Amino acid sequence: MEKIREYLEHIAPMSDKDWQIFSSKLTKRKVPKHTVLLKRGETENYMSFMETGIVRYYIPKDDNDVTFSFSFGNHFTSGYDSFLTRGPSPYQVETLTDVTLWRLTYNDLQHIYADTEVGQTMARHACEAIFLLKSKRELSLLNDTAEQRYLNLFTEEPYLIKYIPLKYIASYIGVTPQGLSRIRRRIT
Repeated sequence: MEKIREYLEHIAPMSDKDWQIFSSKLTKRKVPKHTVLLKRGETENYMSFMETGIVRYYIPKDDNDVTFSFSFGNHFTSGYDSFLTRGPSPYQVETLTDVTLWRLTYNDLQHIYADTEVGQTMARHACEAIFLLKSKRELSLLNDTAEQRYLNLFTEEPYLIKYIPLKYIASYIGVTPQGLSRIRRRIT
């Protein structure tokens, strides 16, 4: 739980009272790799701080899934659009490694917003961070080559190659696995 408090303290200083309210709502869950946390069509009920691990976000397809995002340890993870709208998710969220989550339900998070001094500040920061990540991803898809997206991914998350299967990385950067192999041969 200390990692969560450290993360939140970077957003806004938190009183012990606010931390007590926040931490009392958290539940810990250890999840093995290759577990689907959110199925397409389900409504996301959790905002989770991922203490350790990696998850991927993808659209299941008959021939090949389309991976569009990853989340890593020491960050929040959620099917956030479904969480906010309380509607069904158009995608799935799956663990790629063993994951340790500290989870808040939608209702508990609403209480945190109402009952703490920093709740609204944390919410604004989370929304801004998600917007910036999505905007960066969209701009990369529009402006960068697949090779540039591959290189950027490993500049930002250098340990990625050890834990994420290449077929998911290929899907994420928008190429076939064979295209990724050609990119990797060119840059090594």
